[in-house]
Amino acid sequence: MLRGLLSALGVYKLYGAWLRMQIDSESLPRHIGVIIDGNRRWASAHNMIPWEGHREGAEKVKNFLEWALDLGISTVTFYAFSTENFKRSEEEVEELMKLYEENLREILHSDVIHKYRVKIAAIGRLNLLPETIQELISEVEESTKDYSDFYLNVALAYGGRAEIVDATREIAVKVQKGELAPEMIDEATIEEHLYTSHLPQQELDIVMRTSGESRISNFLIWQSAYSELFFVDVYWPDFREIDLERAIRAYQYRKRRYGK
Repeated sequence: MLRGLLSALGVYKLYGAWLRMQIDSESLPRHIGVIIDGNRRWASAHNMIPWEGHREGAEKVKNFLEWALDLGISTVTFYAFSTENFKRSEEEVEELMKLYEENLREILHSDVIHKYRVKIAAIGRLNLLPETIQELISEVEESTKDYSDFYLNVALAYGGRAEIVDATREIAVKVQKGELAPEMIDEATIEEHLYTSHLPQQELDIVMRTSGESRISNFLIWQSAYSELFFVDVYWPDFREIDLERAIRAYQYRKRRYGK
């Protein structure tokens, strides 16, 4: 049994090294979006309560970020909690908020975040979150505001349509005040008012979703217009470094023509 496990680990390590050799460091995706899916089903498969799956998923987020930083991916955006997720049971939402609070406090003192100079932002209708979470988000963003080597975004109380509605409202106010002429509104104007306007590249090169589901579920729908989509048939807590490396390798093999 042990010999078989060690053998499997050895093969996995060799396969990972082989994958790394095939990745061109000069043509890496700059921005990867991750739709975290399958935490609850993973928990159910392991006879656990749903939020134990979310806790395992939170650990995987840390792993994924370290893998991405090691590869040199400059921006990662995680879809953690949608506006629709508020419809889940009160107990589950409460446990999720506790988990986010724990993780935000941990980020404040994270060696990895400060070593790699990662600028962190939460995106979404943050006013819908508990005040404690909002305050912690402000602290985290303040502590990393001067960093610009890497970017980590966490979508909380987020919806892609809501983002576009909010951007449109801001633009409409400027038009109403006479600060902006309607005929001057273009794609760049809208992008300046999106939640992701702070990023050097808002457009997503890759959108990944775990658990085998094949939809983007209202995630960064403006920014993902030309994204390469990868649907991975494992629950998020079971996602591996080689799954990320295979997606990057496949991305580099694809020809992105943008309609040309």
